[in-house]
Amino acid sequence: MKDTWEKIFEYASMPVHGTLSRKLRRGVSLQINEGKRFDCAVIFLGESFLRITEDEGGQMLNSYYDWKGITSIRTYGPKEEKEK
Repeated sequence: MKDTWEKIFEYASMPVHGTLSRKLRRGVSLQINEGKRFDCAVIFLGESFLRITEDEGGQMLNSYYDWKGITSIRTYGPKEEKEK
C-alpha cells in the first residue's frame, strides 16, 4: 500500500523548493487513520516512515507514522464549481 499512500500525499501536496519535503496545497487538509486533521503542514515521505511537521503556536510539532501503520488517508479540499 505504500505506493498508493505516496500517490495520495503527492496529489495533496507540492514540492518545497530545495528539499525532499512537500507542503500541503492551499485549501487541502489531510487526516491519517481518522486522527488529527492537518491543515498547514509539511510532509516528508521517508523510505520507512512519514513525517508531518506543523507550526503550532511558534513551536514545530512533528508527527511520525510507520508506513505499515497507515490504514486510511482522508483528504479535504474545496468543491470544484461545475461549468455551465
